[in-house]
Amino acid sequence: MSEVSVRMLACGMPLIVEQMQGVRSVGITWLLPAGSASDPEDRQGLSAMWSELLLRGAGEHDSRAQADALDKLGLSRSADTSTHHLRLSFTLLGDRLLHALPAMVDMARRPRMDDSAIEPTRDLAIQSIQSLADDPQERAVLCLRERHNAPPLNRSGMGTIEGLNAITREDLVSGWERRARPVGSILAIAGDIALAGGADALATHLDKLLVQWNGAAPEITTGSSPTRGTYHHITDQSAQVQVVLMHDAPPEPSPDSRLERIVASVLSGGMAARLFSEVREKRALCYSVSESYAADRDVGRCMAYVGTTAERAQESLDVLLAELQRVNTPAGAITQAELDRSLIGIKSGLIMSGESTGARAAALAGDQFRIGRPRTLEEIAARYAGITLNDVNGYLDRRTLGEVTIVTLGQSKLKRPAAV
Repeated sequence: MSEVSVRMLACGMPLIVEQMQGVRSVGITWLLPAGSASDPEDRQGLSAMWSELLLRGAGEHDSRAQADALDKLGLSRSADTSTHHLRLSFTLLGDRLLHALPAMVDMARRPRMDDSAIEPTRDLAIQSIQSLADDPQERAVLCLRERHNAPPLNRSGMGTIEGLNAITREDLVSGWERRARPVGSILAIAGDIALAGGADALATHLDKLLVQWNGAAPEITTGSSPTRGTYHHITDQSAQVQVVLMHDAPPEPSPDSRLERIVASVLSGGMAARLFSEVREKRALCYSVSESYAADRDVGRCMAYVGTTAERAQESLDVLLAELQRVNTPAGAITQAELDRSLIGIKSGLIMSGESTGARAAALAGDQFRIGRPRTLEEIAARYAGITLNDVNGYLDRRTLGEVTIVTLGQSKLKRPAAV
């Protein structure tokens, strides 16, 4: 059985550590409160540029020297942006952890953001936005999130071309100084930490590296979405039609989150799932159909997708929505076989995630943010072990879709189903 330890560092940042048996690597996730929701309205794209610039020089090392130093440590690294955080991810051998920590700290504390790196970074960010022209499904999904979620939580994370073009080096440097603070940050380390001395030794080492780092990032104020619950069409000359819809669901701290995850698995957990059977197999309406559930600290969302042809688009939307609503009725009650398949899938996912140190570090940091504490795999598995069919169908008896936001992309607008 794994053991998770939490230490509060002197700077005010929680350090979460899990010793994993039978591995030699270490996975590290560092969440910094500098996600896309924190970008100023007229500088959307700051977080996107930061995620690239942190890998282009830090401390005494310029971009080339930093890359050489990290490669010598065998350090695999990446940076990406989510709504709330900029995430630094690292993987390396456990016996090199203490040697690598100074370089990791420099990336968060002392990014150079050299003039020579800014324009190439801006160009890459703009190219990412422009590449959406070749990805109609992603364009539809991003539009859906923008229309359903409350601002500024509805941003794509890519920024806007106008915002990216307006960003100066001063914006980047001063903005990072403002956002990259220990209170609101989370550091999680999972894997072979024995040679690093365990959680206490890591905390002591990090306290020395993070001395004089203090403060909290400014709070993010959310608004309301006037387009939630509406239908919107994006005209596109593609021969295919993208249909996406979203409705609210329980946030992660809610006891209902595990039940919602089972419902999502029943609807879209493989070739035996309801949506695949009803929308694709029985009616041959589409080439792809799915439903997913994502839960955060304060909100949860379910998103459903159908990719189809223009001739079958309207019926695909109608059947998709009908199936999403039917599961809340006695006629659509979940069966024992469906529950068993769902629990097997969830258990398999837990086992596979437990074999990756990087996945475990990301999960521990995510737990700390979403529910205020990390969980072991055994604890998560135990939450599902006692779930009965009555629990799931009892939840569905009181579950409603609420406001359903719909976006379609294709040559012709569809009719919004009368049921929503």
